[in-house]
Amino acid sequence: MTEDGKMRILIIEDDPELAMVLSGYLSKYGMEVETVEDPYLGLSMLNQKDFDLVILDLTLPGMDGLEVVEKIREKSDVPIIISSARDDITDKVIGMERGADDYMPKPYDPRELVTRIKTILRRTAASRKKKEEQIFDLDREGRVVRFKGIPLELTAAEFDVLSMLIQHMNSAVSREQLLYESEHIDDSSSVKNIDVIISRIRHKIAKYDPDHQYIRPVRGVGYLLTDKV
Repeated sequence: MTEDGKMRILIIEDDPELAMVLSGYLSKYGMEVETVEDPYLGLSMLNQKDFDLVILDLTLPGMDGLEVVEKIREKSDVPIIISSARDDITDKVIGMERGADDYMPKPYDPRELVTRIKTILRRTAASRKKKEEQIFDLDREGRVVRFKGIPLELTAAEFDVLSMLIQHMNSAVSREQLLYESEHIDDSSSVKNIDVIISRIRHKIAKYDPDHQYIRPVRGVGYLLTDKV
């Protein structure tokens, strides 16, 4: 989004006439539009500026649009609408699988494009707000836990314990369960080791919020992680 609140749209399209038509039409709806024909230049621009949405053609010089989707998704979750004259259902399926948010076969009415842009941006704004409201966000595949959007620097054992507590949010988990279900704590370890690991996790969380205790002891059981402060 620009400083004056306008949505910033990037169009990667090798048909300059169509790009000009779309740019002019979207501008009428208060959107700031930048257009490029070269996919490499488009990827470079995405690294340099924040865009709210990308409109992407598939038939591009030097790089297929499906590959462009993949490269964008390696670094960004910016919404992508594929705009293509290729009507092969396989392209649509692959594009969506690689991370595109919508697929519009050409030709189409620019009014429909505006509607789809607004729908996607409303959806992504709501999703972003929900994520911002989450205190703990667990990314199991990336083995990352974010606390209020900030990635915590955790050891493998700390990640195991905290991720298990997140999965049982607001419910007590025994020390024994935390110990034996962890992949990175030796089975012969004492349950007292869990107390040490919990202490380290608390310290790392307190670095960003020293006023609240999110991991609480449950007498005779173990620990409970809460998002209610």
